[in-house]
This record gives sequence, structure tokens and C-alpha cells, in this order.
Amino acid sequence: MSWISSLFIFTLSLNLLIELWLNVKNQLYISSHRHKVPEEFASIVTLESHQKAADYSAAKLQLSRLVLFFDVAVITFMTFGGGFQEIYNYWLTTDLPPIWRDSAFLLSTFWFLSLLSLPFSIISTFKIEEAFGFNKMTPKKMILDLLKQWLLMLVIGLPIIWLILTIMTEYFNQVWWLYTWIIWTAFQLLLMWAYPKWIAPIFNKFTPLEEGEMKDKITALLTKAGFESNGIFVMDGSSRSGHGNAYFTGFGKNKRIVFYDTLIKTLSPEEVEAVLAHELGHFKHGHIKQKMIESFALSFLGLAFLGWLSQQPEFYTQLGISSQTPATALLLFLTVVPTFFFFLSPISALRSRKQEFEADAFASEIVGAEHLISALLKMYRDNASSLTPDPTFSAYHDSHPPAKIRIDHLKSLIKTNQPDQGV
Repeated sequence: MSWISSLFIFTLSLNLLIELWLNVKNQLYISSHRHKVPEEFASIVTLESHQKAADYSAAKLQLSRLVLFFDVAVITFMTFGGGFQEIYNYWLTTDLPPIWRDSAFLLSTFWFLSLLSLPFSIISTFKIEEAFGFNKMTPKKMILDLLKQWLLMLVIGLPIIWLILTIMTEYFNQVWWLYTWIIWTAFQLLLMWAYPKWIAPIFNKFTPLEEGEMKDKITALLTKAGFESNGIFVMDGSSRSGHGNAYFTGFGKNKRIVFYDTLIKTLSPEEVEAVLAHELGHFKHGHIKQKMIESFALSFLGLAFLGWLSQQPEFYTQLGISSQTPATALLLFLTVVPTFFFFLSPISALRSRKQEFEADAFASEIVGAEHLISALLKMYRDNASSLTPDPTFSAYHDSHPPAKIRIDHLKSLIKTNQPDQGV
């Protein structure tokens, strides 16, 4: 057994044990706090809502445990069990040109893996989300969404896969990974720019925010923050789910601000303004650019690592693949190599929570913290978010600070910050 297969087994097992421990620990912690609403939330969250959130979290955690074991079983079978090689053997029997054959191999493998995970998506949507009153999805709509996703994978994924494989094949023993990184970075930027206008509308309906007090407040806030967008839109999130959210999307002059219709219906104009101010905080602090740069840097290092790994015969043979080609190297890189770096997840979560605090502080400075606090309380309640997650689980996984810590931080800002005049 080589160091590659040993490292894969070790990191896969260690990650599974850590995730299981954190999962069970979180469920027990939430369960032990389900009988009483934390005092700071008692004014808006009823005991019934609090217990609903605890039960909702428990249901999702139970399903995620099954997914953990299933994912380990699948990746083990696909590598050591020869699953990846069997799919490749099928495509080797075709008369397709090598590049098209390998592109079809990658697309069909990704499609197969997504199909394997489909039952869990069905359980999550039609059992858990349905049981807790969040699901608005119909079987017909889910099937249409899947068909759209697969079509997009074909229309968008096939050309980029073909181009990358062409580069890898032409320069496989050289610095192909550098050329691939340049192409991939350009593709990512293009996708970010195109997503809000041409891709997102395939799945959801986006309508401009109606004239009125809410739009006036948002427009004034955008002007004050110096943020230029391509419009303020409301998305029909209620067509699929009862959850609410808001986000920025797009790149350059094609940026959009999107609110879920469920959020618009729940929050007051002042609260929506506060939520937007938080999102603008990410923009003003450069968090979006930072994440883009970090993503590009990690992809650069990752592809450089793959450039070295792809020249090691044991990288293939010790992971169940006898065909040492650019396509199989790329597949192993996307499915196996991330397991080696699972420890980066809590580091990323820590950095994200720090950025959330910075965005909250910006919102407090520009519009005041009171309305953001009330908006968050409503969102916690309406989305059935646990108010009492296990601290260790939260520190390892959560991209946002736990509810109590975040609200306490905002309350502390009230004492030191006053909103600017005129907003």
C-alpha cells in the first residue's frame, strides 16, 4: 500500500469520525436545550417555535449521518472497488475521438454520482422540509430542475471540460496545470458575470422591487454606500421553499441585489434595509474580492499539486484506476484529493465568521443595530434555525456566528455606534 492510498484511507476515516462525533454532539446539545427559549430570544421566539427548530435540526442531523456513511461507501467503491475504472472501460469501447470520449466519461461520471445522491435530496425535500412546513417543491418541479441542471452541465460543462482536457493532453508532461488555471479562472469570472442575467432566471423568476418606502430606503442606502448595481430584484423563493434570504450576485457592472419574496413579506422596510446594510458591509470590506482571490489562489495551488500527482503512477493504481490519462487524473483530483484537505473547512468557517462580524459592525454604523437585530430574530424564527447549537460543532462548521454570540455582539455595538443622519 502506497502513501497515497494510506493517506486517503486515513483522512477519509478521520474526517468521518470527526463529522460523526460533531453531529451527535450537536444533536444532544440542541436536545438538552429544547425545553426553554434562551432569555434574549424569548420576546419574539415562542417555546413552540424553539422546539420546532430543535426537532428540525435533529431531523437534518440524522439524515446527514446517513449521507456521511453513504458518501464514504460510494467513494470507497468508486476507487478501491474499481467503479471509476469500469465507467472508463465502457467509454473505451466506443469509437469516439479520445478528447470527446474522455469528456463524455467525466460528464457521465458526475451525472452518475449526482444520481446516487438524489434519494437523499428527495428525503430532505419531501419528508423533512415537508414535515416542518418549508417545502413548496412539487415532484414535477424537482424533475424539471434536475433536467435543467443536467442540460446546463452539458451546455456549459462539456465545452470547459473539452478545453481543459485538450490542454492537459497537449501539455501533459509540461506545465499544463498553469494553462488550465488561467482558463479556469477566466471561466469562473465569466460565469459569475453571466449567472444573474442568463442562468439564475432558468430556475427562478426575478422581478424588480416595487416602488415604495422599501425601495426608497434601499436606493438611498446604496447611494450612501457607493454601491452600483444592475437592479434590485425579488426572487420567487416561495415557489420552492418557505425559507428566506438575501444576497448579492454577479460581477462588475452586472451585479444584482436579490431578496427572497418570503423575506420581503416577513420583514419591515427598516429591517430589509438593515439586512442589505449587512450585505453592503461585505462589499465595503472587500470580502467578496478576498474570497475570489483566495479561491483563485487555492485553485492555482491545487492544480500545481495535481500537475505533480498526475505524473505519479501510484496516484492512479493505488486509487483503483489502471488508465493513467488526463481525464482520470482530473476525476481523482475532483473527487479524492479534497479529502486530503478536509481540515481547511473549519479554518474557512472561522474566517467567514470574522467577516460576518465586520459586516454587522458596518450595518450598525450606517443604519443602527436595532433593526438588524429584529430582522435576524425573525429570520432565526421563520427559518427554524437552532438558537442553541453546540459550540464545538458551530466553530467547526458554521460560516455565521451562533445566534446568541451574534446578537450579543450587535447589542454591544448599540452602545458605541449611532446611525448616520439622513438614513
